[in-house]
Amino acid sequence: MLVTLIIACEVGFWVLLTGGLALRYLAKMPKTGAAVLLCEPLLELVLLAATAVDLRGGAEPDWKHGIAALYIGYTVAYGHYTVRWLDGHAAYRLAGGPKPAGAGYGSARAVHEWKLVARTVLAAAVAACLLQAAIWYVGGSGDTGSLRGWQLSALRAAGIHALIAAAYTVWPKRAPAKAGLRDYGA
Repeated sequence: MLVTLIIACEVGFWVLLTGGLALRYLAKMPKTGAAVLLCEPLLELVLLAATAVDLRGGAEPDWKHGIAALYIGYTVAYGHYTVRWLDGHAAYRLAGGPKPAGAGYGSARAVHEWKLVARTVLAAAVAACLLQAAIWYVGGSGDTGSLRGWQLSALRAAGIHALIAAAYTVWPKRAPAKAGLRDYGA
């Protein structure tokens, strides 16, 4: 049941996002589109409530509860960012808006990557807090080892993302060579 709800929330996120952007830019109804986009956080509240009810109902804490916490953490940290990013691209493609800026190259790209790491750390912190709340919620009546394992997985994901950002800092991404010009390694 919980896995189905997680999948439904993910599908619902993309349906609301697509519908909201379509209303904003194709149907020329920006306020209605914004209202649809603002409904997205309700999905996470439903998932959070369902997870709590599942645990309170006596379900053994396992990977499903861990995935639910990671999903909620990710959407807290990246949900608005994703909506804003896609909104910029939809405005450019569908409404003649300005071309969205890319992540850039060199130090600008490294800064962008570290900003994303901060979001990943936020996602991991939210997930770890939700998992800790679930551990306290279940109390001594169940085996919470799986939930603790998911806390470590969240921290591991943040650490891996920090290593990727560090790689962009140490080995910055270079801009592509201009068309028609060759770099002979001067």
